[in-house]
Amino acid sequence: MQYRQLGSSDLRVSEISLGSWLTYGVGVERDRAVQCVHRAFDEGINFIDTANVYGRGAAESFLGEVLRGRERSTYVLATKLYFPMSDTDRGLSAPQVRKQIDASLRRLRTDYVDLYQCHRYDANTPLEETMRALTEVVRQGKARYLGFSEWPAERIREAIDLARAEGLEPFVSSQPQYSMLWRGPETDVFPLCAANGIGQIVWSPLAQGVLTGKYRPGEAPPADSRAASREMGGFLQGNEALFSDDVLSAVQRLVPIAREAGLTMAQLALAWVLREPAVSSAIIGASKPEQVSDNARASGVRLGEDVLRAIEEAVGGVARTEARV
Repeated sequence: MQYRQLGSSDLRVSEISLGSWLTYGVGVERDRAVQCVHRAFDEGINFIDTANVYGRGAAESFLGEVLRGRERSTYVLATKLYFPMSDTDRGLSAPQVRKQIDASLRRLRTDYVDLYQCHRYDANTPLEETMRALTEVVRQGKARYLGFSEWPAERIREAIDLARAEGLEPFVSSQPQYSMLWRGPETDVFPLCAANGIGQIVWSPLAQGVLTGKYRPGEAPPADSRAASREMGGFLQGNEALFSDDVLSAVQRLVPIAREAGLTMAQLALAWVLREPAVSSAIIGASKPEQVSDNARASGVRLGEDVLRAIEEAVGGVARTEARV
């Protein structure tokens, strides 16, 4: 496993990180989930990403139990807030920031998280209110650093300028969706963040599993896949285009490219994401320990120019490049 610096922080994070959306504490049987976490550490993964909303606290509680016997300084722990935790608890207001960080720490059984992230931008709360509350969290020792997920470039710029002008804690990480099939952050978010000490922790680098090649055009999803599970509605929301026959056919053209490179499809997709210097880590969502090992072995892989050209010829025509809003 190789490691990269996370933005302007002093955090060294593994190139592959372990996420917990739709998996731990929710969709994966507990013993197997525990095995996945242990396998991640065995493979050198030191970065665990979660959020309060994953299973409405269940993912954090699961991780709190599994990690409690491990020396806290040996791993990097990140969580998030924004999405509804109840009918009244949501967003990034100062009261919510204070309430949700304390609740997350209780569930995670720790005194601090290394990275506290805004899961989305909150248009209903003044940015300065959010930034001051987050600064308070850091200065109280409840979080070491701050980040955000899926913020548009103009909001990122506002936050950068505000932190500098008011002496507030800056953001050091961005968590956008990014893969061979979803390239929206490349145009604006990556260069803006790179110029301001903000590293990228990308989610869905396997494009919801599409880039593993297991979903085939004209065929039903495999019975043991997430796309066939009861979470299908939320799983597909906003990503329906990934499962179109055009995209699935293009992905099948990657199979011989991966084979010739001596890589699995997942390793090829992860290595493509990690070719980007702006990316500090790619989050995987493994449901089996074998998947953790397979994904972890993408770390350190360098794709040659011929392989990169072949990938572009295969899927470049179906990749989406517009920025998220």
